[in-house]
Amino acid sequence: MIKNPTPRIIAFLTATILTCVVGLISIIFKSSFVEILLEVTLNFIVSFVLTLYALEFFIYRKIKLVYKSIHQLKTGKSDPVFPPLFGSTEDPIAGVTQDVLNWAKDQAVEIEQLRKNETFRKEFLGNVSHELKTPIFNVQGYINTLLDGALDDPEVNLHFLSKASKSADRLASLVEDLESISQLESGYLTMEMETFDVHDLIKDVFDSMEFIAHDKNISFGFKEGCDVPFIVEADKSRIRQVVVNLVSNSIKYGNKDGHTIVGLYDMDENTLVEITDNGIGVEPEHIPRLFERFYRVDRSRSRAEGGTGLGLAIVKHIIEAHNQTINVRSSIGVGTTFGFTLRKG
Repeated sequence: MIKNPTPRIIAFLTATILTCVVGLISIIFKSSFVEILLEVTLNFIVSFVLTLYALEFFIYRKIKLVYKSIHQLKTGKSDPVFPPLFGSTEDPIAGVTQDVLNWAKDQAVEIEQLRKNETFRKEFLGNVSHELKTPIFNVQGYINTLLDGALDDPEVNLHFLSKASKSADRLASLVEDLESISQLESGYLTMEMETFDVHDLIKDVFDSMEFIAHDKNISFGFKEGCDVPFIVEADKSRIRQVVVNLVSNSIKYGNKDGHTIVGLYDMDENTLVEITDNGIGVEPEHIPRLFERFYRVDRSRSRAEGGTGLGLAIVKHIIEAHNQTINVRSSIGVGTTFGFTLRKG
């Protein structure tokens, strides 16, 4: 039994069978050897050509029309070129069957991805509405309280106005972060590449955030041998945003009297930047989801610290927009290290 026969093989077998039948009939009627030979030869040729033509024209080319439709749906490119009649040495049905199977698999993967995106969209909308609702309700509550009479009390009105201002600031930060992540994910935001010293940039971030770290008495520093220039090529303002976010996290989740240490390492074509704290750490089950939008390990503490829940997602998008990578490792009670790479300048 021949597996996956080509049109030529089918035509050959058909012509052979018909020729044998004609030959037997000729022998029965006692035709001469020459006549039998001519009849058999002519019958084989005619049978072979007609069968091959029927297969090629009526079956093979119709299958190719199906393939063309699938091809256009998959790629949207111009029509595939039909091979000439009698020129195919491959099994067209097997080829088209494989294409159909591949196309079906692609469609199944695409449908599954669409379902995941729909679930993600619903979760994202739910998270956004939840995050926006808290500061909006707070502002509404403070303003309504003031309008109900608290405005006339100098001590109370300043307190409520201060609370409303903080909620408005958080709302503005959330909207700004949403805008940033939308631009990064859509690809509309381009990176303004320049050459600079990432060591100086980190030192500048340390200086600007000392007052925030003062409440917990958290110290900043560089690992031994890393307090030297490291020239990189990147978008300086965006990398500053990355460093500010990671250092801010190390302060928020760091222990009192703790420290935040930065290590800089030569990695051939890239420079590795590691920001390490000796804070509370992150449990292993949470680490794979740290860069998800609005994902919080400790929701109550995160909100108390004033985060929007989008910081690490923005950090990841910025680093990936530089065609680089970011990772995290952490141990409970020991601390957390975020590491990302930048191309050398």
